[in-house]
Amino acid sequence: MDSQTSQPPQASPSPHTFQVDLRGLVDLLSHHLYSSPKVYLRELLQNAVDAITARRAEQPGAPARVRLHADGRTLRVDDTGVGLTESDVHGLLATIGRSSKRADGLQEARSDFLGQFGIGLLACFVVAERIRVVSRSARTPGAPPVEWTARDDGSYTVRTLPESARPEPGTTVHLVARAGAGEWLTPERVRTLARDFGSLLPYDVRVGDEPVTDLPAPWDRPHPSPAARRVALARHCQGLFGFTPLDSIDLNVPLAGVRGVAYVLPTAVSPAQRATHRVHLKGMLLTERAEQLLPDWAFFVRCVLDTDSLRPTASRESLYEDETLAAVREALGERIRSWLTGLAANDPERLAAFLSVHHLGVKSLARHDTEMLRTMLPWLPFETTDGRLSLEEFAQRHPVVHFTRAVEEYRQVAPIASAQGIGVVNGGYTYDSDLVEALPSVRPGTVVAELDADTVTAHLDAVDPAEELALSGFLAAARARLDPLGCDVVLRAFHPLSVPALHLDDRAARHEQARAEAEEQADDLWAGILGSLRGSAPRARLVLNHLSPLIRRIGALKDAELIGTATESLYGQALLMAQRPLRPADSALLNRAFIGLLEWATHGEDGHR
Repeated sequence: MDSQTSQPPQASPSPHTFQVDLRGLVDLLSHHLYSSPKVYLRELLQNAVDAITARRAEQPGAPARVRLHADGRTLRVDDTGVGLTESDVHGLLATIGRSSKRADGLQEARSDFLGQFGIGLLACFVVAERIRVVSRSARTPGAPPVEWTARDDGSYTVRTLPESARPEPGTTVHLVARAGAGEWLTPERVRTLARDFGSLLPYDVRVGDEPVTDLPAPWDRPHPSPAARRVALARHCQGLFGFTPLDSIDLNVPLAGVRGVAYVLPTAVSPAQRATHRVHLKGMLLTERAEQLLPDWAFFVRCVLDTDSLRPTASRESLYEDETLAAVREALGERIRSWLTGLAANDPERLAAFLSVHHLGVKSLARHDTEMLRTMLPWLPFETTDGRLSLEEFAQRHPVVHFTRAVEEYRQVAPIASAQGIGVVNGGYTYDSDLVEALPSVRPGTVVAELDADTVTAHLDAVDPAEELALSGFLAAARARLDPLGCDVVLRAFHPLSVPALHLDDRAARHEQARAEAEEQADDLWAGILGSLRGSAPRARLVLNHLSPLIRRIGALKDAELIGTATESLYGQALLMAQRPLRPADSALLNRAFIGLLEWATHGEDGHR
């Protein structure tokens, strides 16, 4: 490098400190981070509980009390925690995000803490215009009490106080309500919030003289019998969630740091409806709306639990999705799965009552869990041509387990298949066809086959060739009338006699029908493309019952037009019996056939028939 062009080294720029607009930060906390101003009280309780935990880490016999006093304008929270020195106040309260739990000697106890002291106090500005903290350190007995006073404009003052201001170690926080926020500092509201957030806290917490904590937790309390415990938990569920559960499931998972209970909903819910659960973190209520706590298939329970292993989000109102939460979710799912298998083995009556409401959730689980399918096989109900049965019982009755993939298909064939001795399972409901197809994996030797129109037709009795030949003119006229609708006409003999005609198709036939309709409406180029996709699948068919007196009378008609009208009527009636959705062409056919028959009947009344 040319020495004449070299530049002298530049001095390092001076560092600057971020400036924080406290009013803007309070607005951010109240409108974006926290869901409601009520969290201010949780933050105060967390600070108090953490301070007591910190003191007890060094002084195991230290008192553990939190007292709250409210009058609608002010709130005072007093704790017997570790307290602060003047140096702590400058380092912690004036520095956002710094945690008092990081002080020397307490690293090993950090897992016992809930929050960060500075952020917790800032959250109080959501309801307060002024915060005053008076604290005395338990770690430095000779240090005088110190006072920190802050306003919502971002200013604060610090001063030392005489010994008499606070003789014992601990901290007192004073809040003065901001305009319009006094309702959050009324005794009734503070009492309600304190009980909601702190009922499972391990220390003595009171609002005035009324206890807040209610220990042991409902799932840990002793009872004279299992029945008495179930009654007590049902009462707890009613008070907490507003319903009386079908049953309760213990969620004691020590390795996951979880204790609690899952309550089984008494009414069916949609699998798409995400259940919300109540989660306490080290005794403090974290959220009432935890959605990702259980596997998706366990949508039939509501949980309340306490954990010391899960990680909260920044707002401490929900759970952070990480490997720990995934492991807890799996462990809780296993507990619910074990409860189900226990019912199957020991209490079939309670299992039947549960499945009558929540069979969909169990089917969802069994679809992915072979062992659960094997366990639930004798219990899960399915709609079949033999009535509502389990797959185990149905497979014992039928050498081949036929099923349909759509409810409409089942409705088409169920009456006829039942009369012919064909066993059919309606697989059109959620998860059912998947479970029927999985049946051979848990019941070796079982034959499962999807039912189609050819199978049904093959089970119907053929008509004597001479009789069918005698009806050839009638059949030709009927086929000509239905050919534009993509439907063939066949003659068979079957029971019950009350069914004059049966409409049969399958998915392939419906796809071919939809393709043909699109081809008719397309331009030449698109029609050519659709034509090249024409399949070889059989078309839908209208099966006429030769045993039906009505079909015999229609078959004796000689008027081709009247035969066509009657055939259209039979076709429309067969569609309605199958409860199939009608296409516009089908609706037009029904109207045309109805009017045609009326005209024929009234014409006959005039003597011109």
